[in-house]
Amino acid sequence: MSEQWRLVFLGGGNMAEAIAGGVIAAGLLKPDQIVASELRADRRAYLESKLGIRAVATNTEAVTLGDVILLALKPQDIATVLAEIGELVTPEHLVISIAAGVPLAKIEPAFKTRRQGKTRSAEYDDWTEEIVDPAAVPVIRVMPNTPCLVGAGMAALAPGRHVTQEHMARALSIFNATGKALTVAEKDLDAVTGLSGSGPGYVAIIVEGLIDGGVRAGLARDVATTLAIQTVLGSAQMLAETRLHPGQFKDMVTSPGGTTIAGIHAMERGGLRATLIDGVVAATERSRELGS
Repeated sequence: MSEQWRLVFLGGGNMAEAIAGGVIAAGLLKPDQIVASELRADRRAYLESKLGIRAVATNTEAVTLGDVILLALKPQDIATVLAEIGELVTPEHLVISIAAGVPLAKIEPAFKTRRQGKTRSAEYDDWTEEIVDPAAVPVIRVMPNTPCLVGAGMAALAPGRHVTQEHMARALSIFNATGKALTVAEKDLDAVTGLSGSGPGYVAIIVEGLIDGGVRAGLARDVATTLAIQTVLGSAQMLAETRLHPGQFKDMVTSPGGTTIAGIHAMERGGLRATLIDGVVAATERSRELGS
């Protein structure tokens, strides 16, 4: 792949805006190296004004302007868009899909090349027929999550059959610009969805519960909100920077007969840990159902 490359988003929604913004902020690409397709004229104007990128009205035009094509689409729109661009995408492109639940097996076959072939017959002169072949387009499937909107996302990338190390390095650079990224096998993406994809929703409930607990204990709601959010943020940052096992971290703040162990005892009695495990497993199973 060329060192001078261009990134195209098919779909100009919030995720495309966040990823494009992260890529620009990280210095990975300049705004004039990024294009987005978007049906709404007002949204195109917004993207061009805010990010300085180029926004066009059609997917077919966008594809001709880029090297890396990022499918920032809803799962229900993927089949229609793939049929639209299938013969415009070549093995020189890299395709990245963030459409939840759409497997590589449904994306890779959409890319085809057409050529002319000749058939000889004893009864007829030579005649030409159109032959359609599958194209060896590299495709990477990605499961990002919503904190990428604030540069703190987590993305897992699963490579398709035709993906090289260079392709993966480029894709990882894109998603590391919006947080953190790692590589997994496609079979693990449902579990990734159940944990990090759906995880922000679990964390929101936990934070809300902590806030309500503070209010129940007598704090003003705005005070409880600030305390809860910063406590979760700081704890996550400390775990990330120290690389401590969560159990070690918990032991650091748990004194014999103290307040923390009293709170943990109450939470364990309520089944908090088991409930979280059940939640991740339920979301994973639902992801498998949707994918099939």
